[in-house]
Amino acid sequence: MGEGAAEAGTTLAGDFLDAAIALLSEVRDGEAGNIRAAGALLARTVADGGRVFAFGAGHSSLPAQDTVYRAGGLAVMNLLNVPGAVGVDVRPATLGSALERVSGLAAAALDSSPARAGDVLVVISLSGRNALPVELAMNARALGLKVVGVTSVAYARETRSRHSTGTFLKDHCDLVVDSRIALGDAELTAEGVEAPFAPASTVVTSALMQAIVAEATGELVRRGVEPPMLRSGNVDGGHDWNARVMDEYADRIFYR
Repeated sequence: MGEGAAEAGTTLAGDFLDAAIALLSEVRDGEAGNIRAAGALLARTVADGGRVFAFGAGHSSLPAQDTVYRAGGLAVMNLLNVPGAVGVDVRPATLGSALERVSGLAAAALDSSPARAGDVLVVISLSGRNALPVELAMNARALGLKVVGVTSVAYARETRSRHSTGTFLKDHCDLVVDSRIALGDAELTAEGVEAPFAPASTVVTSALMQAIVAEATGELVRRGVEPPMLRSGNVDGGHDWNARVMDEYADRIFYR
């Protein structure tokens, strides 16, 4: 990793970027089939009139949010809301981590959401070990949704589940995309720094989510469906374009 970077004439920043690039190459090559399958599932759902939701708790919410109301993205990507667990804006921040471990919260969130049978839910969780992502997947499938899990399978091999069933997110998904992130999510070490640092899970998982959306876009074209893409509001005509797309798909957009 980054230990001894100064002596080698490199920088810790460069070491981190190299590590992130290596991980991106690994998921590109190792997860290509799962990415294609996830994109095809999203496209089939959209073509059949279904809706698409994404969820992640804490920092795992960032890759989910990155696909919602996004220039260059699919207009029909929606964030599944679980109050207090999405993002790190809750105070204290540790409350968000605690809520991930609360059994029953997932069922309440799904019951109050617009998600229904035939929709797709992408659940993002680095460890996949807490009650919230596990129960979201379990309950979503029981309601008739298809579930895509984006998680690190290494955590399931090297940690214990915090759910009463002893299972992980990966055990309750129709499809799993492995982020290949190592236990601890820290790519660098250095002399004088007592803990590993420089996490890459957000970089890699955001790239995976955009890759899935890109595959879904291409698959929609192959199915003869015009992909409902959003354009940047900072280019001429962008607002008018987006208004048309949002009106056309108003029954499948829940962030307006």
